[in-house]
Amino acid sequence: MVTDRQLRRSKTIQQRTGRTFHFATRLLPRRIRNPTYVLYAFFRVADEVVDGADDLPPDEQRARLEQLRAEALGEVETDDEVLAAFQEVSDERGIPDEEIEIFIDAMISDIEKSRWETYAELEEYMRGSASAVGVMMQSVMGVEKPERAKPHAVALGEAFQLTNFLRDVREDILDHDRIYLPGTTRERHGVTEADIRRCNPTDGFRAAMADELRRAERKYREGVAGIEYLPEDCQFAVLYAAVLYAEHHRLIRARDYDVFSSEPEVGAFRAAWLWAKTRWYWQKSRDPVTVFRAVSAVPEAEKVHASHRPEGAPQAD
Repeated sequence: MVTDRQLRRSKTIQQRTGRTFHFATRLLPRRIRNPTYVLYAFFRVADEVVDGADDLPPDEQRARLEQLRAEALGEVETDDEVLAAFQEVSDERGIPDEEIEIFIDAMISDIEKSRWETYAELEEYMRGSASAVGVMMQSVMGVEKPERAKPHAVALGEAFQLTNFLRDVREDILDHDRIYLPGTTRERHGVTEADIRRCNPTDGFRAAMADELRRAERKYREGVAGIEYLPEDCQFAVLYAAVLYAEHHRLIRARDYDVFSSEPEVGAFRAAWLWAKTRWYWQKSRDPVTVFRAVSAVPEAEKVHASHRPEGAPQAD
């Protein structure tokens, strides 16, 4: 059984490193909320091996991730509170070992790879770094028809990850020397690595960002369409998470795709207002697709023009 101490540490990690995810997690029923804290903490512990330990040489990072893999799979004992709690949750909820393997493999790839030439390459990476998270959450929630829900969970995981990539372009290049905009997209719009290193929002960069926003929004629509397969008392929390993450798209467009000058961030007041609006529509229809269409920053269809003219932020009404 996960101890109170383990749970407190897991919750603290989420509060400190994943504010958007934490807002949504708090809306889950207790039987799901507590394991979700543990799950998220495990992801962050693994991620910190790559992004938070710059002083470690690659061989040591890889060895640490392999150790985490063995601990997460329960193959060896662990003295880490987060890993011990994750072992308990994984056994109790039946998290597939395959998803743990895929996730750790993606973290290992981060040690050596920092550019993705095509979206297919990036999508393969995200299957482990993000979509595996969504599939594991299905186990935590006890989804009755996991195979039917799984493609939507994968899509929503990709959508969240793509939003993070588009929001964090400056941080990724300056702090980690990574560029997640696919090389084919950059080439199509004449965006060079030098442009990104200089944090220069050229016309080409803005057009590339617009393309990738639309791609992410297609993933949101696909992912939200599967929320109906989740337990009823989990649906609103996941829907609200989708609304919150997608809200960054409104901020990015309002900045005319300049994510270099300041990082788009959804403030607490805006998050609370979105919760109230999402809740109001949810009480009216209880249909995730209908509510997401009414509340989120994602257009109903491909209505965003190909040009990168700035769009004003919608009024909060």
